[in-house]
Amino acid sequence: MIMDARLFIGGLVATLAIGTTPAAAIAGDGCRAHRSETASDEADIVDTAVAAGSFDTLVAAVKAAGLVDALKGDGPFTVFAPTDAAFAKLPKGTIASLLKPENKDQLTAILTYHVIPGKVMASQVSDGLSAASLQGQKLDFTVGHGGAAIENARIVKTDIACTNGVIHVIDTVILPASESIVGTAKNAGTFETLLAAAGAAGLADVLDGQGPFTVFAPTDEAFAKLPAGTVESLLKPENKDLLVAILKFHVVSGRVYAKDALGAGAAETLQGESITIAARDGGAYVQESKIVATDIEASNGVIHVIDSVLLPKDGASHDQRRAY
Repeated sequence: MIMDARLFIGGLVATLAIGTTPAAAIAGDGCRAHRSETASDEADIVDTAVAAGSFDTLVAAVKAAGLVDALKGDGPFTVFAPTDAAFAKLPKGTIASLLKPENKDQLTAILTYHVIPGKVMASQVSDGLSAASLQGQKLDFTVGHGGAAIENARIVKTDIACTNGVIHVIDTVILPASESIVGTAKNAGTFETLLAAAGAAGLADVLDGQGPFTVFAPTDEAFAKLPAGTVESLLKPENKDLLVAILKFHVVSGRVYAKDALGAGAAETLQGESITIAARDGGAYVQESKIVATDIEASNGVIHVIDSVLLPKDGASHDQRRAY
């Protein structure tokens, strides 16, 4: 389940204290020991990769995605470059499929997930930090005695200097989340009431769209806390406007990760009212609802799981707000 695979709130306050910077976790003595001695700082990222001779698949993918001019631009960029051997680890037929014109958007998403804006050198980093990729989703890093890793890929060579940035070599292709918010919620198996409500409100297609959105998602258990008959009432066609208002009160425009949400302290929802986000009592809360899991990636946004349904002030009567 996705709640088991992501950052729980027990580590959220520690993450906030550490901070998240673009210089996110590629260093370590093990990695520095393998630093390239042959890289030239007189070529851009694309030409450097071509000259290396070990990134033929990556270069072909960059060309197919139409990203050559972008990666030859001013930048600077930090590229985590999978070798040909890294691409060869993918299931048979994957590369050929990605290179097809009809899969250009998917290929672009994967490639831009390997790029961080700015020039991040190995000496700038520490363990446990994150950085936003050009694709939008964040990258998590670890540094240990065995070296450094980005997501599930080991960083095998660092600090290959280019005129418009720097290349770090990785041994595995890293893949962004490919399921939408709706698909991710379906796969979790714990948001059936939320999905039914989104369908009844006509919002499922919106949350399945481009976004990005940040959803504070009540679990089925959260909906079960409501007074008997409340969910059934909200799902009736005559209560659609109220249901829409409630659901939009759980959604923020953009991809807002837990650290940034806590740092901001508040966010305007799609419903129009703002929600407060704060750390207290050893956890984190949105309004009075506890956040029980954070930063669940989706292709079009991010999900934070909450233990109670939120209710806006506008769009519900006093008695209805008391019921929640």
